[in-house]
Amino acid sequence: MTVALESVLARVGLRVDAKEFLTLVEDAARRLSPPHPDPSHFFSPDQRAALTDVGLDLSECRDDEPDHRARTVAVQAVLAESALTVTDAARLLNVDPSRIRHKLAAGRLTGWKDQGGWRLPAWQFAGSNVLPGLEVVLSAVPEDQPPLVVAAFMATPQDDLVIHGKPATPRQWLLAGGDPDPVADLATTLGTAF
Repeated sequence: MTVALESVLARVGLRVDAKEFLTLVEDAARRLSPPHPDPSHFFSPDQRAALTDVGLDLSECRDDEPDHRARTVAVQAVLAESALTVTDAARLLNVDPSRIRHKLAAGRLTGWKDQGGWRLPAWQFAGSNVLPGLEVVLSAVPEDQPPLVVAAFMATPQDDLVIHGKPATPRQWLLAGGDPDPVADLATTLGTAF
């Protein structure tokens, strides 16, 4: 298994050994919901009744059902592994690390703190620069949205952002020189039920 995992990690360009990656996966799994939550506990009695009336099954997961958390755990582990430290980001942008911390505090870069300090998602960098229009987009992201949600948004094609007749991801749109305002407008809806 270790050889296969190392092969996959190398193929997708993640420079991490298999043991370290599995530790990331374990950490991500621990931060998510318990393995067998009772979905009905998340809702009031009236909400449960309304949801079951429209056909939703709020019973606990069976042991033979696939774990819905697996994809999220994998994505979280990849996000964490591909993230840059403050020192890495400073080196990439050719600035002092204090400038990176200042940009984080001002909301001009995004990241999260873990045991080792700040981690900055790689999607917000383009070569040796910050993604064009990033400040405009980050200022529109609701404060309660976790890094994984923002990363998924930036990597998901949006029907409102079209390049060469095809929906583009917000990151692709900005890299192509697109106006950041439409991306910011979409970002304001993160976490909003439609």
